[in-house]
Amino acid sequence: MIKSRQKKIFVIDTSVILYNHSSILSFEDNDVAIPITVLEELDNFKKGHETKNYEAREFIRIIDRLSQDHSLQDWVSLGEGKGKLKVIMHENGTDSSAIKIFGADKADHRIINAALTISKKYPRKRTVLVTKDINLRIKAKSLNLASEDFETGKVKDVEGLYTGREMLDNVDKAVIDQIYQEGTAEPSKAGIETPIANHYYILRTPTNQSVMTFYNPETQLLEHVEKHSTMRITPRNAEQVFAMHAILNKNVKLVTLQGVAGTGKTLLALAGALEQRSEFKQIYLARPIVPLSNKDIGFLPGDAKEKIGPYMEPLYDNLKFIKNQYNENDQMYKKIDSLLESEKLLISPLAYIRGRSLSNIIFIVDEAQNLTPHEVKTIITRAGENTKIIFTGDIYQIDTPYLDSQSNGLSYLIDKIKNHQIFAHVRLEKGERSELANLANDML
Repeated sequence: MIKSRQKKIFVIDTSVILYNHSSILSFEDNDVAIPITVLEELDNFKKGHETKNYEAREFIRIIDRLSQDHSLQDWVSLGEGKGKLKVIMHENGTDSSAIKIFGADKADHRIINAALTISKKYPRKRTVLVTKDINLRIKAKSLNLASEDFETGKVKDVEGLYTGREMLDNVDKAVIDQIYQEGTAEPSKAGIETPIANHYYILRTPTNQSVMTFYNPETQLLEHVEKHSTMRITPRNAEQVFAMHAILNKNVKLVTLQGVAGTGKTLLALAGALEQRSEFKQIYLARPIVPLSNKDIGFLPGDAKEKIGPYMEPLYDNLKFIKNQYNENDQMYKKIDSLLESEKLLISPLAYIRGRSLSNIIFIVDEAQNLTPHEVKTIITRAGENTKIIFTGDIYQIDTPYLDSQSNGLSYLIDKIKNHQIFAHVRLEKGERSELANLANDML
């Protein structure tokens, strides 16, 4: 006799909704409960231009549609093949109340109480509190309440995340000679049976003769990748050569560059974009704003431009570095200033890009590890004709609450899109900023 699967009731915390407004549709045919406290918290988030404000508003709209002809004190269907949804109240007068145990009446404790209420009211179903707040999960478990992270969009093996490149040893010298002479070779000759689209290979003989190549999915051949300067920025290692090749490859519409600070991700992306400026109407360079101590930037002094200035300064630093490769009298030195003045080159917070058309532009998204998978998807789905998007970031340096190396949008994108013909990825590991910066990355 086959034992039927026990259905569950998932109690959703505010952090999950701010991570993905459609998260309530991710639990198959299990039921979903929303504590009334969560709705109150969302009311505080609904105003503003940050992503969390957008997520709060979108979730509120979903709930409004679901409840058009229903009371949310009743279980409401989430749709075909899905479970049901209801809003739950909390109890705070029992001895097992989280408020009494932890000694404070706060939102987290009321959410725990709501989950405890559900578990007692529906003992035949397993109640699970879902939250991206690690401390809230620990508190729930201390009260014998099952709690887990929101797993949708989470990369399981981040250590084995796709690198976009590899070294192949013991390759026949004749193959490498052919690539240098003719520019191409069949992958099978290098021992590659199932080549990956736009994947980079360093082929090396037993005597350490080597050549840099990539697999072109259109020609189905390994093609020679040569090192050359772009906007007078010269790649300093094979990883940077591969990254610049991906940025300049006209057949690749989506590029991801992942690596620690000082590996040259943003500098290479900007140099490559400027090199292709005549092929696009505009260059957008944007990054998400992660406010200090999670405070809204509104508390900072000055007007809107002055408030966001410090967050954009690292992008201007890279632009200044490129500009300083030229003499003040050089045409390109003046051209970069002209591009900024005419907004042909636009540096802006990512939130300000929302709603704008992404047609005929090259769009660089810096610090992409601070985006959720849903935010990354939203950006890419806005791409129109003749648009190229470059995401850069370090998946181990995350400043956004409730994101980590497994759940951030950059890791998710790299894991899901690899092998596609219009996608290329390079992980950069060797720092080139300075010996001091390398010391900090390696030892601290």
